[in-house]
Amino acid sequence: MSEQDSITSLVDYGTTWLPGSYSTLSDIVDVQFNVILWFSVFGTIGITLVTLYFCLKYKRTKKNQVAQKQIAHNMTVEVIWTVIPLIIVMGIFYWGFRDYLRLMVAPDDAMEIRVVGEKWRWYFEYPDTDKRPSDDLVVPVGQAVKLVMSSKDVLHSFFIPNFRVKRDVQPNRYSHLWFEATKIGTFQIFCTEYCGAQHSNMDAKLIVMSRSDFEEWKETGEDTETPLPILGKRLYKSKACNACHSIDGSRVIGPTWKNAYGTMRELESGESVLIDDNYLRESIVYPANKIAKGYPNVMNSYAGLLSDREINALIEYIKTLKE
Repeated sequence: MSEQDSITSLVDYGTTWLPGSYSTLSDIVDVQFNVILWFSVFGTIGITLVTLYFCLKYKRTKKNQVAQKQIAHNMTVEVIWTVIPLIIVMGIFYWGFRDYLRLMVAPDDAMEIRVVGEKWRWYFEYPDTDKRPSDDLVVPVGQAVKLVMSSKDVLHSFFIPNFRVKRDVQPNRYSHLWFEATKIGTFQIFCTEYCGAQHSNMDAKLIVMSRSDFEEWKETGEDTETPLPILGKRLYKSKACNACHSIDGSRVIGPTWKNAYGTMRELESGESVLIDDNYLRESIVYPANKIAKGYPNVMNSYAGLLSDREINALIEYIKTLKE
């Protein structure tokens, strides 16, 4: 990667209201930002000018010592200044909510990367590779990427200005965001939630490569570590998960793991929950919180017995069992 590419975001940063735009989601945010900004600017100017006009027109003078006749109300005017702004605001709300859903829901073919924040660094793990966690987030251009994020200590917030994505990263649960890069280069990642004395140093680089360079990057490197799904498969037996949970669909003491991820599960409480990363983590650490209907509450908590990486590995392994 050239030095010119590595400073792309620095050159573009601060030249307009917003930094350079290099993801498919950026235009969604930028258009709404500019529409709301200029609507607010012209609205403020208009209200101010009208207010000044009436202040000057009806101010008290030596020739005008008598107050004008007071009007109790005007139904037509009141309806106009209530209904028209309401329609505009509801239109903006609908527009924003529609695009918010698009920002929140990653495409089905998105590449998944694990992100962990801790005082005072980010590191990134690729479940389908044997590379050790990286200090840089490396992604291919033109590929949707889903980040599954958690914190090892306090509340952090993951922010990529050039991609217009930001999400809080919390301990003991997972948060998600996604993006698709449109330009090869290096961009800045920040933590935007105060997290201690060295908060300002908690940054990282997002490196966007061509698809061929990315595949080469995944295959090279001396540092290797067991991929998460493979580690999860080992833990399934070594931690005795197989004593209560099958992987072939058969019923044992606990629910089967086969085809479980991404489905709805009915609980003893009568509620139904989506089996996602957060539900699986909670079921491992606090299994008594949400008991699957028809199964006994006999599982012991694995809080403190499994590391964050081991919990992530079990979750990634469960995902591989979905046909």
